[in-house]
Amino acid sequence: MSAHLSPEEIEAESFRIIEAEVGPHPWSPEEWPVVRRAVHTSADFDYVRSMVFSADAVARGVAALRKGRALVTDTNMALAGINKLRLEGVGSSVSCLVADPVVAKTAQKLGVTRSTLAMRTAAANRDNGIFVIGNAPTALFELLRLVREEGLRPELIVALPVGFVGAAESKEALLTMAGEYPEIPFITNRGRKGGSNVAAAVVNALLILAAEGVAPCTRAPQLG
Repeated sequence: MSAHLSPEEIEAESFRIIEAEVGPHPWSPEEWPVVRRAVHTSADFDYVRSMVFSADAVARGVAALRKGRALVTDTNMALAGINKLRLEGVGSSVSCLVADPVVAKTAQKLGVTRSTLAMRTAAANRDNGIFVIGNAPTALFELLRLVREEGLRPELIVALPVGFVGAAESKEALLTMAGEYPEIPFITNRGRKGGSNVAAAVVNALLILAAEGVAPCTRAPQLG
């Protein structure tokens, strides 16, 4: 059947199936499109239960995008997955420094991962307001260090590192830090799952909301 459907029809049918299988859920009207797109991208319904949003994270992330705040990612895969036309529509841009030769050489010299140094380098550029992590726990740990020790205040953190070593722990560290710095909005999930594709999907959902309009959300954090 899908061979005869347009991409738009396939997406609409996918969303219908997701809605039917999930049924009632605790997500707000602002948060649900983000969670639903994570499920759509991964075909993994665990995201319905594991996603975590800080208070007003969607509205504040959309506001940052509408201001044209630049994004930085920890992988070229996440960079590739973010819709460039939608970024252009809000006057924003996205970059990734993990493959930068200077970053690679300096990281080797300092004995740190490229992801760590790429995040450190990106944070030094004040044009970067939105940090998107879809692979490396070390990138998230470094981002948290920059918040605590160097006064970095991201306008949004999208944190979905994946894997068996440090991924779940780095996200729990973000949730702990959120209690210390409630002014920093974030979208994350609990556990080992994540990935650049899901991180990009979260950003794309926010970009769609930025284009369509989203009402401010004033509610307590939703811990999935």
